[in-house]
Amino acid sequence: MSDAELLNVVDVEATCWEGEPPPGQVSEIIEIGLTEVDLASGERVGRHRVLVRPARSTVSAFCTGLTGLTQAEVETGVDFAEACRLLAVEHRAGVRPWASWGDYDRKQFARQCRATGVTYPFGRRHWNAKLVFTQAHDLRKRPGMAQALTIAGLPLEGRHHSGEDDAWNIAALVLHLAERDAWPATPTDG
Repeated sequence: MSDAELLNVVDVEATCWEGEPPPGQVSEIIEIGLTEVDLASGERVGRHRVLVRPARSTVSAFCTGLTGLTQAEVETGVDFAEACRLLAVEHRAGVRPWASWGDYDRKQFARQCRATGVTYPFGRRHWNAKLVFTQAHDLRKRPGMAQALTIAGLPLEGRHHSGEDDAWNIAALVLHLAERDAWPATPTDG
């Protein structure tokens, strides 16, 4: 299958706190979920997870409650530079178009790449699936992923706020939009 036929759907989880980060800590990616979608066949054809070891923060109890990820678990992950290399090499992130729910994931990658001097792994063809869904369903407000699944009549599979499971569920929403002929041929802005 060629890169032109696949869409990478990406969802990240990052270190987080109930309030402000502790002094000296910043939000950084700790899990990357990626589902490969074949829009032509209407299938999710690959499901991947990359754990990322944080360098400038630790996983809070709040973050563990939200994502299920613990500090001990993410310590087994790769560093951020290696995670970006894996995306580029194994998932052809710089070549394949990609989508995320909203713009958070794209912006978090850009921020973290700038802060660490790591090359941004993705190409410019990005779709904001939340924006596409909102427009396709003529909604006034942009829904969260779980609410969008309900609107679309789709089940939430796995754990919400798991990068791997969320990417899988977002991919289902992308396919739902494609079935309605509402997935745009050109990337979205915002």
